[in-house]
Amino acid sequence: MGIGHDLLNVPMGDMIRQMAFAIADAQWELDESSIRVAEMMSGKRVLRDADGNLVDAQGSPSTTPVYEDTRVYFGRRKVTSGSPPVDEYEPEQLSMLELGFTPNFYQFIDTLIEVKVAIKMSYETSSSRTIKGVERTARFSRNANGGFSFSVTTTPVDATYSSKYSYSAEGSSLLRTKLVPVPPPPVLEERIRRLLDQDLEERED
Repeated sequence: MGIGHDLLNVPMGDMIRQMAFAIADAQWELDESSIRVAEMMSGKRVLRDADGNLVDAQGSPSTTPVYEDTRVYFGRRKVTSGSPPVDEYEPEQLSMLELGFTPNFYQFIDTLIEVKVAIKMSYETSSSRTIKGVERTARFSRNANGGFSFSVTTTPVDATYSSKYSYSAEGSSLLRTKLVPVPPPPVLEERIRRLLDQDLEERED
């Protein structure tokens, strides 16, 4: 097992693929959320459930859009009524777009994938030899009949051999991306201006 082989086992392709899909899914959710915020700021919001399906005021499934008034009270306007005419003032409802708010859109940029791997390998061997007893030399003697006799003494020895192999691998991964606000699309801005002009004309009529 080598360090180079371990580095090749790092699933870089899977990490890049998973992060790319995660960013794409997150971008989809961000865009959808921004569109719904823009719809709410326009003064009328279509009722939907958590899955985006149309519902009525009671939360039941519906086949036709049901709108909710999302305008806010801001200031007042003069209303002339009665005979003789009497000027009165009543709260005025305006959309958030009319008050100058614009929906925020966000975009992922500068995505970075960083992988750190630290591998440590070590191998140790050790041996020991212990002699027990007294070391003796062999003795030879010749008897009267011309024969030989000898004696051998063995010495007990304790021998120990050991080896140790250690392997450790430490890894860390860093996935970093930046989320920045971007201006609304020009087509949406143009649509917002036309919507504001249309609402103003309806109120004046």
